Amino acid sequence: MMGLPASVRIFVAVAPVDMRRSFDALAGMVEHVVGQNPRTGHLFVFFSRHRDRVKVLFWDRSGFCLLYKRLEKGTFRLPIVPKDTLAIELVSADLQLILEGLDLDYAARHRRYATPGNRPPRN
Repeated sequence: MMGLPASVRIFVAVAPVDMRRSFDALAGMVEHVVGQNPRTGHLFVFFSRHRDRVKVLFWDRSGFCLLYKRLEKGTFRLPIVPKDTLAIELVSADLQLILEGLDLDYAARHRRYATPGNRPPRN
């Protein structure tokens, strides 16, 4: 996958999405489900009901772009989230691991240095 600057945030809709949805329908979901402006340049990730397909929507200053991946075998594994959660935010490394087929619930993240205003949660 591509390298993303730290300013780009990644939001994942937890509920499954109909993969027939178009650019505008997904942008509407970004506003109503994720609660973000779809024209920010951030990535918005949507998975199918069977978790074998994923769409990533983003704005590139002139229009919406859509990345679409379909697995031939297996499923994408999302982290376990609380029941009423509509969307989660990931770092780019976590999205890359999910798209490569790793289960984040069994992956161990080692502590790294962070500036005082940008400390990651403690494991």
